[in-house]
Amino acid sequence: MLFNPNFYPMKNLFITVVTLFFTFTLHAQTESGRKIPAVEVKKLDGTNFNTKDISNNGKPIIISFWATWCTPCKKELNTIHDLYDDWKAETGVKLIAVSIDDARNIQKVAPYVNGRNWEYEVYIDPNQDFKRAMNVNNVPHTFLLNGNGEVVYQHNSYAEGDELKLYELVKKVAKGESVEEK
Repeated sequence: MLFNPNFYPMKNLFITVVTLFFTFTLHAQTESGRKIPAVEVKKLDGTNFNTKDISNNGKPIIISFWATWCTPCKKELNTIHDLYDDWKAETGVKLIAVSIDDARNIQKVAPYVNGRNWEYEVYIDPNQDFKRAMNVNNVPHTFLLNGNGEVVYQHNSYAEGDELKLYELVKKVAKGESVEEK
């Protein structure tokens, strides 16, 4: 019999599975090692800054998306702040905090940052263009970049102790090691 009706659903399933496999494989390859997109954000003083200019002289960079209304975001950044001097001394890491606060809350960012004495570079993404370009769906969302400015790790949400794992990864990146989990 030349026509077997049972064969075609299996063929379609096979094609779907193969397509999904290659899609996820390509996505995984582009996620790791991707560069930061060029997007205009604001500094705390209201001047523009293009994210293509983010650099740290070949040392690791942490980019943390946060908001003033996000309790876990503030908890993470405040916890890291207490350790940040040691992190910088050992690894040279730079932390950049990107607020996604909208027009209603944007005026709360500078007073919060100044009240906490954060030493981080802080930018505001009022239209959430950088957030969209980085595929951030919710905050806190943290990215780790290697010395070449490539994303090597990202994490969404915050639980106590996450900063310790992040620091272990920063130390690996600072040494030029891979952060891929085995």
